[in-house]
Amino acid sequence: MPRNALTLPTLDPTSIFEHFRGSFGTELLVAAVGEFRIFDRLAERSLSRSALQAQLGLVERPFIVLTTALRAMGLLRIDAAGQCSLTPLAREHLIEGGEFFVGDYLGLALASGGVQEMIARLKSNRPAGADEEHGAAFIYKPGAASQMELEASARALTLALAGRAKNVAPHLAANLDLTGVKKLVDVGGGTGIYSIALVQRNPGLRACVVDRPEVLRVAAEMIDEYGVQERIELVPGDMFTTPLPGDADAILLSNILHDWDVPENQQLVQRCAAALAPGGRLFIHDVFLNDALDGPLPLALYSAALFTLTEGRAYSAAEYRAWLQAADLTPLDVIPTLIHCGVLEGVK
Repeated sequence: MPRNALTLPTLDPTSIFEHFRGSFGTELLVAAVGEFRIFDRLAERSLSRSALQAQLGLVERPFIVLTTALRAMGLLRIDAAGQCSLTPLAREHLIEGGEFFVGDYLGLALASGGVQEMIARLKSNRPAGADEEHGAAFIYKPGAASQMELEASARALTLALAGRAKNVAPHLAANLDLTGVKKLVDVGGGTGIYSIALVQRNPGLRACVVDRPEVLRVAAEMIDEYGVQERIELVPGDMFTTPLPGDADAILLSNILHDWDVPENQQLVQRCAAALAPGGRLFIHDVFLNDALDGPLPLALYSAALFTLTEGRAYSAAEYRAWLQAADLTPLDVIPTLIHCGVLEGVK
């Protein structure tokens, strides 16, 4: 009997993921106090965003990851004019020499492996493993070593990511209206679980999953288990260079863009938009920071996790909308799914 990808989890596992990512709060806070001394830098006066970034010696991506978390913690403010200042909470407890200063207590964790690793990632702006023989774990980039090109590690990582996806996929299928869509291209689709759920939910739908060859070995097995072999095509390739099928009514980017920096994301959105006919739909299924990049805290910490493992971070709906509009797509509203995820649609 084929498996059913539309079965919803009885209980919401979101809190499990929040606890799992909670360690990044410790790492970022201790780094901000003990290494970058952000609060002492802002003790006497506010600084412009660019001035603070220059003093910290950080490029844009790590600066956003760090300051988004501190803003979500209620410790840092950045106003509409880009001026950075301390909140009353930070001013009372995180300026050295203050009566209620707790920075030395936080500093007890400065030498810990996790904090030092976070500091190294923030300063280098490179994911963990990027300089090692087998490369980074969760990304593939031409010319760079990647664990996604090795059969054993690609299988392990792909199946690990499917753990969350199996919980979210039935919610995506239940909430995404694919009326009129006959063919969907799932770019970077991994095990294909999102496509599996969508074709099971929509009897007239066919799907095409584009991903690396070693990943698609796992996808083929998964598609067989769910009995949808005749309705899902597997296309090995590189989503940045492999031509996308030109007969698709819709393209899905599910938890893909958060792995990449802004230029790569703009390029990928442009590629997808170009492959769609007028009226075609691009679905961005991901998490969404607040448009002001000041939280919510669980997603700010998830952004830090993404930052340490990939070349990306979490983005806001405003950032995604700007990329869609630049690709001549009209953004619609975000539709929630599960575990902080939602779908933002752009129509050509």
